[in-house]
Amino acid sequence: MIGKNLINQIKLAQRIRITQIEIMNKSKKNTPVGKIKFLIILIYFFLATTTSTLFALENNKKSFIEIKILDKVSSKSFLLKLKIGEKKKYNNLLIKSLKCKNSEFDDNPEITAYIQVQDLTSKNNDEVFVFNGWTFSSSPTINPFDHPVYNIWLTKCY
Repeated sequence: MIGKNLINQIKLAQRIRITQIEIMNKSKKNTPVGKIKFLIILIYFFLATTTSTLFALENNKKSFIEIKILDKVSSKSFLLKLKIGEKKKYNNLLIKSLKCKNSEFDDNPEITAYIQVQDLTSKNNDEVFVFNGWTFSSSPTINPFDHPVYNIWLTKCY
């Protein structure tokens, strides 16, 4: 009994394999070789251009900003280097930079950065950030940072 079941299973496996080979041969006859080569070349060029574009965009991202902080009380300034996405504490301020861009089309490029500034001395829960927005290096008064003790302005993005 066991021998007959084994023989039947082997015959079934052979029939399945023969059917698979017949299907493959029919599909080869229906698809010209030139079309397959063309599709392979088309996919290759698509992947090559997509990855080079993504690589260029990845390299175009800036990873650091420099901001200058002026203490209005002592008249001392401090240069702070921030990594994008990182929080740094300066005295009572917690500063986080989220994005940074340099305009590439001007003779005098504009540097812009999106930063968030939190005053740690403020216990008011309604106001999370003292400043939350874009800042511009050439004209910091467009979107001013309004604080009684400190002034902040953007100097570099790299």
